[in-house]
Formats: sequence, C-alpha cells, structure tokens
Amino acid sequence: MTSSPSDQVAQATQATQEPQDAIHAAMAALDGLDTVPVGEHAEAFDRVHTALADALSAIDGV
Repeated sequence: MTSSPSDQVAQATQATQEPQDAIHAAMAALDGLDTVPVGEHAEAFDRVHTALADALSAIDGV
C-alpha cells in the first residue's frame, strides 16, 4: 500500500518539526545563560549541539 502525497507531506512535516522543536527548546535554554555559573555553560551548549546533530541526522535519514 502506498501513501498519498498528502500523507507523505504530513510525514515529512512531522519528521522535520520534531527536530525543529528540539532545536528551539535547546536554544531557548540558552536564554539567561549569563546568570548560570560558567561551569554549566558547556552542558547547555552540548544540548544545542546534540539537538542540531540529531536534526541533521534526521534530514539525512541516518
């Protein structure tokens, strides 16, 4: 059974929306980073890096 073009668009939108949501959430966590101890900055940037890497993997289908 093949999916309709509208189903394919919905699947593609969902596949890209989830990584986008993760990126937005990770980036939002950087707000106020200047009030967090410097020792915690690396962890915050690691979360952003992970969200971006996951999004790229999703796009590439890896």
